[in-house]
Amino acid sequence: MNGPEMNSPEMNSSEINTSDMNDAEEIPLFPLHLVMFPGGRLDLQIFERRYIDLVRSCLKTESGFGICLLKEGEEVIKDNTPQTIHQAGTYAHIIDWDPLPHGLLGITVEGSAKFVVENCRLAANGLLMAKVRFSENDSVGKQGIPVEDEFTGLTELLQNLENHPVVKQKKLKIDYNNLWDLGWRLGELIPVENEKKQQLLELDDPWERIENIEQLVVDLANDA
Repeated sequence: MNGPEMNSPEMNSSEINTSDMNDAEEIPLFPLHLVMFPGGRLDLQIFERRYIDLVRSCLKTESGFGICLLKEGEEVIKDNTPQTIHQAGTYAHIIDWDPLPHGLLGITVEGSAKFVVENCRLAANGLLMAKVRFSENDSVGKQGIPVEDEFTGLTELLQNLENHPVVKQKKLKIDYNNLWDLGWRLGELIPVENEKKQQLLELDDPWERIENIEQLVVDLANDA
């Protein structure tokens, strides 16, 4: 079985600003066909042995893992189907879990901080391990940035999206007066392709992120 390709991230380090990143740490990765932002919640069904072992380890050590968007390949590794990942992802912790029928394990994870992958290796247990640098600013719990009146329309849009039954089930904690929260949640919830969501995640400036979201919303309205 071929492992993930570890030298093909979407961007190189010169294209992502790492000035607010901490020292590098090694974490396990969970490549998926979706983009997660800090503060987001995601339900996953686990059945591969490597990920079941990962969940048990995380619960035992109260640690987490990184979620990255797949650039190429499938979530379940098959023979001769390598994976490549985008360089920026989000660190997540397990906040709930439940055994499911047919040997599945259901977990709910919550994102806490953006990170940038420096390099990867395939561990003996089949997990993709990555040396990453965590963002000091693009993370939950940091000082908020007040939302200016010019973004009232985006705040109202997020409130409408939060009222959708599927989103309500996530029980998200949203600070509507925090520009970080506004950008993270809209980045996840507006109906655009994963590649565009990934581009939003990779931005380090919250004002640039929200301005890009504003343009995406305008484009969606024009295409409707």
